[in-house]
Amino acid sequence: MAKNYYDITLALAGICQSARLVQQLAHQGHCDADALHVSLNSIIDMNPSSTLAVFGGSEANLRVGLETLLGVLNASSRQGLNAELTRYTLSLMVLERKLSSAKGALDTLGNRINGLQRQLEHFDLQSETLMSAMAAIYVDVISPLGPRIQVTGSPAVLQSPQVQAKVRATLLAGIRAAVLWHQV
Repeated sequence: MAKNYYDITLALAGICQSARLVQQLAHQGHCDADALHVSLNSIIDMNPSSTLAVFGGSEANLRVGLETLLGVLNASSRQGLNAELTRYTLSLMVLERKLSSAKGALDTLGNRINGLQRQLEHFDLQSETLMSAMAAIYVDVISPLGPRIQVTGSPAVLQSPQVQAKVRATLLAGIRAAVLWHQV
């Protein structure tokens, strides 16, 4: 079967976008709002028409991810923030493999995401309620698969429950992109 490198690149950019958003959240307490919306929305869309549709139908929606992917691949230094991005990206891929081999976890994940879709009828995608619900899915379904992703950043920022929820929700979006990456 022929590989579709365009779709593979889009999915990999989705993983990298989540990694970069996690890094921004952990260090600054905020991140690119548009990129976050695209990443979080990718969790909800269970039956996209194409790989690009997962990310809102436009390559521009993956700008942060594509730039991050390019930066990680072209980096002359594997230290500091670049090492963090590489670690987050690879950790998401490892967790996706563990998820794929855990049938019960996959079923639970699907059921919990369906619950998110019902909550979207009442709450905005980036509301605290939905962020907390997505974070809970990550904690309950993905974290037990191990190894846990050690997020590093500003201790003062990482103590905030809202930032913690956003980080975990964004990691869940990274898992979604990693599942897609493995499918294409």
